[in-house]
Amino acid sequence: MNYRVIKTAEDLRKAIETLTTQPVVGLDTETTELDPFTSRLRLIQLAAPDCVFIFDTETTELDPQSGDRLVEIGCIEMFNRVPTGRTYHAYFNPGRSMPAGAEAVHGLSEVFLSDKPVFADKAAELIEFLGDAKLVAHNAGFDFGFLNMELELCAMDPVCRTRMVDTVALAKVRHPGAKLSLDALCTRYGIDRSHRVKHGALLDAELLAQLYVELTGGRQIGLGLVAEAAANDSPRSTLVLRERTYRAPRPHYASEEELARHTAFVATLNAPLWVSAR
Repeated sequence: MNYRVIKTAEDLRKAIETLTTQPVVGLDTETTELDPFTSRLRLIQLAAPDCVFIFDTETTELDPQSGDRLVEIGCIEMFNRVPTGRTYHAYFNPGRSMPAGAEAVHGLSEVFLSDKPVFADKAAELIEFLGDAKLVAHNAGFDFGFLNMELELCAMDPVCRTRMVDTVALAKVRHPGAKLSLDALCTRYGIDRSHRVKHGALLDAELLAQLYVELTGGRQIGLGLVAEAAANDSPRSTLVLRERTYRAPRPHYASEEELARHTAFVATLNAPLWVSAR
């Protein structure tokens, strides 16, 4: 029997486009034989929310509108919040000088970048790699601003901001009022960044991939739901109402005989207080 093996987001896209009655082997290696229509719906459900690219950029300075340029980009593909092994990394010649402050941050000198390709030479390759998946970045507006500026200079369509996922925004929801830098959040979640001497697009994307997993529920996101479902399925006690026999209330007043016996008893007492107090 022939199988279609799904390993990457690109495999999923191809499977959706050319689906036949072949069984589909997913990342969990389970084989599912479905009719084409059902398989297509299932693959779309799998691909739509779970294929993302974590990316980071390094630049000459901070403002793409004032002539600053993109000098490095690093991207990591994730499927079901697990890295697939597919990455994209490139340096670009900005065609301008590198400010000392920026070089101190990422270590990319004008000399180092002088023999690198310009962004226009790699733009089509980059856009093909990213496809139409969601793009995750830390302070994503900054990275999208530079990426779309470079695409505009190449006369290419910008990346739609509806694809943007900002981990700063995710962190604000989970940790309001806390420090939200990549360093601070890595420390909060115990993500090792000891090898991060300077900023680097691919290195920072690797750290961000780990942070993204933590911000979206951690590695064991489903365990709480499974436990809750198991608890809901456990046997429950049932309240059973039964008919009760009516009984008339007992009289609580003393009879004449009881009153007489009480009077005789009190007469044997030596000056009881309740009698002398009258």
